[in-house]
Amino acid sequence: MASLNFGGVQENVVTREEFPLEKAHKVLKDELIAIIGYGVQGPGQALNLRDNGFNVIVGQRQNSPTWHKAVQDGWIPGQTLFDIEEAARRGSIVQYLLSDAAQIAVWPQIKPHLTAGKALYFSHGFGITYSERTGIVPPPDIDVILVAPKGSGTSLRRLFIEGKGLNSSYAVAQNASGRAYDRVIALGIGIGSGYLFETTFRNEVFSDLTGERGTLMGAIQGIFAAQYECLRRHGHSPSEAFNETVEELTQSLMPLVAENGMDWMYANCSTTAQRGALDWWQRFRDAVAPVFDELYQSVASGQEAQRSIDANSQPDYRAKLEEELRQLRESEMWQAGRVVRSLRPG
Repeated sequence: MASLNFGGVQENVVTREEFPLEKAHKVLKDELIAIIGYGVQGPGQALNLRDNGFNVIVGQRQNSPTWHKAVQDGWIPGQTLFDIEEAARRGSIVQYLLSDAAQIAVWPQIKPHLTAGKALYFSHGFGITYSERTGIVPPPDIDVILVAPKGSGTSLRRLFIEGKGLNSSYAVAQNASGRAYDRVIALGIGIGSGYLFETTFRNEVFSDLTGERGTLMGAIQGIFAAQYECLRRHGHSPSEAFNETVEELTQSLMPLVAENGMDWMYANCSTTAQRGALDWWQRFRDAVAPVFDELYQSVASGQEAQRSIDANSQPDYRAKLEEELRQLRESEMWQAGRVVRSLRPG
């Protein structure tokens, strides 16, 4: 394990160099990894582990769309593809990758198969951190571990195919076997992580829920909408408003940030853009800081978790969700986006 210094703050990280794939194979050579769920994270993690040479099976509800997707991906019913309970029974490591709501619903079927010495693996700290709300309380004689890729399963798979990696956090909540640390790092390497940084189940879910509602999804859509609507109110065309709000950011500037950081992106823009950004960024920070503080408190108190549980448990949740997404999809800004994307060369 390496220790990195971030402005005086020490963090524990693990890289592929110090924990290579060959070591991961040795750690997991006698393990059978059961991937429970083949929705968002399941396919990427399962396929990466399989391609990296680990013993993997998939557990999914039979005759569901995701069951058929698993078959299309080469998982063989009765050999490497089973129903959820059978996969959980067979696996020595159970990767619980269903949605948060589905984890709550399926937990009574999973728990009896978590016998002594097994490992229960999560990619989100939700179920364990909010156990008083979810009812997910693992037996004390198993390992409880987490590897959380910092991106979607689709991105995890795409970067793996490109020979790259998506950074992941890792955590150990229970170490009944005495091997939980080696198991979790080996699995993190096996799924194709770029590097792994240490966290806790609590910190993972607090940062994840804040990030999703903040800069990753909620805040970015809010900022997009505010600027787009401002430009439109002042007479700018939909094409101009969308290009200046979204297209230039995603296609030109964010790749520069990803490559070398915000300062490097600033250094590679016009002096007029530099001056404006440096003059205004603190104004925006100060304006949204109270919203982030309110958001974090809502996450820490469990309000966001309960809201998610309550919403997802409603019988008409899918219909309501689709209506909200339809309104977003059919808004003028994203209709303009559809046109602009279609006009990209190549």
